[in-house]
Amino acid sequence: MSNTLDLDGVAAFLRAAEFSSFTRAAEALGTAQSLISTRIKKLEEALGQLLLQRHPRLVRLTAEGERFLPAARELMAAHERARTSFQQVQERISIGISEQAVGADAPALLARLARHDPSLVIGLRIEPSAALDTAFERGELDVAVIRRLGPGRTGEVLRRDAFGWFGAPSLAKSDGPVPLVSLMPECRLRRHAMDALDSAGLPWREAFIGGGMAAVLAAVEGGLGVSPLAARIAPRGAVDLGPSWGLPALDTFDVVLRSNVATPRANAFVRELAAAFRAG
Repeated sequence: MSNTLDLDGVAAFLRAAEFSSFTRAAEALGTAQSLISTRIKKLEEALGQLLLQRHPRLVRLTAEGERFLPAARELMAAHERARTSFQQVQERISIGISEQAVGADAPALLARLARHDPSLVIGLRIEPSAALDTAFERGELDVAVIRRLGPGRTGEVLRRDAFGWFGAPSLAKSDGPVPLVSLMPECRLRRHAMDALDSAGLPWREAFIGGGMAAVLAAVEGGLGVSPLAARIAPRGAVDLGPSWGLPALDTFDVVLRSNVATPRANAFVRELAAAFRAG
């Protein structure tokens, strides 16, 4: 076992562990997948331990990898503190994230990103995509992650999500109007769902309007109605009732990243953010 550890190898290991993917780790670090694999292999050789199990589409931590993970995080955090110890000016970045893109997982996402660069000051707005798009155009945001249906001005597509009509398994179909659970009136997806029901000639009623995604997900879990959601952000246990209820198919929505950052630190943060959304 070597007496020293390569920091690039440790960083590659952490990203691969977080994203369960060499591809996403490479995107986050701005390098090639083959280099990520090589660095982790050399790290394992230095430690004399197998840290990751390689599978065709994903990687997983071994027991030794689980044991090494906290120490690896502490090592990289200490390295970052040492690297930035003489920096006097904090860098700020203002980001906006649509709740329909991240669901109720925004705190976990930001905690993971903050570990990348603890000295970066993050300003966060969680609002409907339309409001974030406008704020970005006005220069109020450095980065915006939005949901987009159809073409837009600029932006990088991070992923494409199919939507369904999700509800509690116990929710029974009635002969009355479709009970709709949605976000506030400004939500484009809410309007899209209503238009789809109208085009199909299906009566509907507003059963619940949530002021935030957490409220919408709670209403779905509570059986108040069906909600147009991507499977990845639907509550655990909820099912797509669209086929059994005869509801119209919904369009796919793109998750789009818009960014105008210029500094190396901010660009590194944006790479991490993009990789996190691609990984879902």
